[in-house]
Amino acid sequence: MIAILALLLACQLAGEILARSLALPMPGPVVGLILLAVVLLAWVQRRPDLKGTLLDKVTTFLVGGLGLLFVPTGVGVVQQLGLLGDYGVGIILTLIISAVLTMLATVGAFLAVKRWTGRRP
Repeated sequence: MIAILALLLACQLAGEILARSLALPMPGPVVGLILLAVVLLAWVQRRPDLKGTLLDKVTTFLVGGLGLLFVPTGVGVVQQLGLLGDYGVGIILTLIISAVLTMLATVGAFLAVKRWTGRRP
């Protein structure tokens, strides 16, 4: 189990090092995830069936524990049900409006960059 966790952390560390040293426009953990995908693709080429391997056991364990990460959020929501009842409509409207504005700003930025570079999609 330690070897697999070390592989996950090594990929994240390598991704962080690559992202910072090459000034990549994406976060280190995303680069590490890409590296991990490449490693896993090479691993699958050597051994196509991963069922029952240590990798399968460790990843199943990690995915099984992901639900625990949502417990604090759920507890916080339950603790603030009164506020959600009072301000729920405003919160939902704010979320919707901010999402729409974010999408419009993203499209505007894309169109501006496209115009400045003279490239066509």
